[in-house]
Amino acid sequence: MSISFLAFVWNPSEGFDIGPLTIRFYSLMFVVAFALGWYIMKYIFIRENESLEKLDSLFIYTVIATLIGARLGHVIFYQSELFREDPLSILLPIRTKPQFEFTGFSGLASHGAAIAIILFMIYFSKKIMKQSLIWVLDRVVIPVASGAIFVRLGNFFNSEIVGHETNSAFGVQFVQDFYSKNEAVLNTKIQNPKEAYKAIVENPDYSYLLDKVPALHPSQLYEAFGYIFVFLILFFMYWKTDARKKEGLLFGMFMVLLWSVRFIVEFVKASQGGFEKYPVFNALTTGQWLSIPFILIGLYYIFRPKKA
Repeated sequence: MSISFLAFVWNPSEGFDIGPLTIRFYSLMFVVAFALGWYIMKYIFIRENESLEKLDSLFIYTVIATLIGARLGHVIFYQSELFREDPLSILLPIRTKPQFEFTGFSGLASHGAAIAIILFMIYFSKKIMKQSLIWVLDRVVIPVASGAIFVRLGNFFNSEIVGHETNSAFGVQFVQDFYSKNEAVLNTKIQNPKEAYKAIVENPDYSYLLDKVPALHPSQLYEAFGYIFVFLILFFMYWKTDARKKEGLLFGMFMVLLWSVRFIVEFVKASQGGFEKYPVFNALTTGQWLSIPFILIGLYYIFRPKKA
C-alpha cells in the first residue's frame, strides 16, 4: 500500500503464509469476530449464573447460522440468478461458470445473517437456555455488534463493498476492485497477479494504469467506525445500567442503531445490486430497503409497553 497525490492507494496482500498455509485477512477477521464474541458472552453467562456448557452450543450454532444465513441472504437478495445459473456456488467455496474457480466463502449479506441468527435463537432459547427468546437476544446482540466491526474490516482488506467516487480527503484507490486479477495480468504482462498489482502501484512504467483508478469512499471503514459506537453503547447499557432488566430494550437498541448506521452509509456505497434495479424500488438501495424492517422492529421493542 502507498499514498498517491490524490488519494490513499489500497493494494493489500490477501494474507500471510504460515508454512504451506495462507491465512487470508478476510478469514482472520471472522475468526477474531467469533473469538471476541465468545469471550464477551462468557462473562455475560458468568454474570447471569448460566452454565458455560450452554455457551459452547451457542457458539457453534451461531457460527453455522451466521455463515449459512449470510450466504443465502446475499444470493436471495442480491444474486438470485445463481439458483438458476450456478447452484453449486451458493453454499460451496467455488464458481463453476464461466469457468471453474476456487473463490473461498465470499458474497455474504448481513441481513441474511441477522435473520438466521434470530431463527436459531428461537430454538436455542427454548431447548437449551430455557429462557425467553428476547432474554437471549438482549445479550447476544452485544457480541454480534462487536463482530460486525471486524467483518467490515475484512471487507476492506478484500477491497469489496466500496463506495462512490469522491474528491474528499477520505478517498481510497482500490486497485484490486478496479482491476480483476486477469486484467492486472493482461495490462502488465506479468503472470503473477500479486506482482502485477504491485507493479501497477509501485512501478512508474504503469503509472497510467494507477491513474485510471478512481478515488472511492471507504464505505467499509465508515460502517466499521459506526459499529464501534453501537457496540460501546450496548456494552455500557448492559454493564453499567439496569437495561438488561428491561426485556427487549438492548435488542431494540441494537436493531435501531446498527441498521441505522447501515442505512446512512448506503448513501455513499456503490450499488451492490438486488431489487433496487426495479423502478418501484429505485428510490433507495437494496440495503436500505432491507434495513427499514429491522429498524421498525427495534423501535417496537424500545417503546412497547413493559410488563409490570
